[in-house]
Amino acid sequence: MRKIIHIDMDAFYASIEQRDNPALRGLPVAVGHEGERGVVAAASYEARRYGVRSAMPSVRAARLCPGLVFVPARFDTYREVSSSIMDIFFEYTELVEPLALDEAFLDVTVNHYDNPSATAIAKEIREKIHRRTHLTASAGVSVNKFLAKIASDYRKPDGLFVVKPSAVEKFVEGLPVEKFYGVGRVTAEKMHRMGIRTGYDLKQFSREQLVRVFGKAGHAYYLYSRGVDDRPVNPERIRKSLGAENTFEKDTSDPREIRAELEAMGKKVWSRKSEKDFTGRTVTLKLKFSDFRIITRSRTLPSPVASQAEMMSTAYSLLEQVDLTGLPVRLAGITISNNDLAEFQEAVQLKFDFTGNFQ
Repeated sequence: MRKIIHIDMDAFYASIEQRDNPALRGLPVAVGHEGERGVVAAASYEARRYGVRSAMPSVRAARLCPGLVFVPARFDTYREVSSSIMDIFFEYTELVEPLALDEAFLDVTVNHYDNPSATAIAKEIREKIHRRTHLTASAGVSVNKFLAKIASDYRKPDGLFVVKPSAVEKFVEGLPVEKFYGVGRVTAEKMHRMGIRTGYDLKQFSREQLVRVFGKAGHAYYLYSRGVDDRPVNPERIRKSLGAENTFEKDTSDPREIRAELEAMGKKVWSRKSEKDFTGRTVTLKLKFSDFRIITRSRTLPSPVASQAEMMSTAYSLLEQVDLTGLPVRLAGITISNNDLAEFQEAVQLKFDFTGNFQ
């Protein structure tokens, strides 16, 4: 029996904007361009209360919420935060399937900490995300992807919901059909006309009946109504880097405190590097200041980092290049990247044509 976690960040883009600009906190925020041709990319929970949703025309969003504040999207920032969150996932398992920048499935049936409790792992992950990014995430835990994804939506925002094996049948029977994979508005209306409004109703139909009415999707509906989903978590990301970072309990400009934190992070990185047999030639120092501005400093060595001492010496040298006389630092981290094997495997995507030639 699998142990699957679905992590979904809460109003990801909008929450980052509110985090980085305190003046936006508590206000209805839409990420996107205002105006006739604008579209909402994301909406804060304050805006969602008025019916504002992603992919909605900005003009309509502004009508629904007269006080709506539009902010331009910063996708480079969103991707950077997403990368930090994905790194947390990889601390627990290599079976990570990202669905977008703000959500992913994790299979923790077997995990790096030998923790038998998927619920405890989900709780730890949410705590780490909040500690490192000052953002909240919701999690769903169950025996398969279908149930875990639905569960993650139950206690949003900043919630955790578990569907235990013993509760699967009752849980699925009570689900509105709109919650099922592949059931959009048109399919839901079709089901409603057939008297199907819940998982229990759907369960009363045979596989043959469902296939006859809904085509191939009928097979999936038949299985989902019984809580069955055999799809594995498919990792889509080649590990190109390995790192660790941590937020200080109190912002600091003291180089000694920053070096001490980097040393602790370096021990974690080297331990994980040895455990995963990972190699890399580039050492990157990451610092986040009290205004949430992030800087990175990198150095690429002629050969893979040979020892923890070499990694730390490089990191300390990079730190000496940073002016620490301004705003204090709130987070520090170290990353090893530039894995020659991973880069080679990604670059050499050879295609074989029908004449037998590589291209």
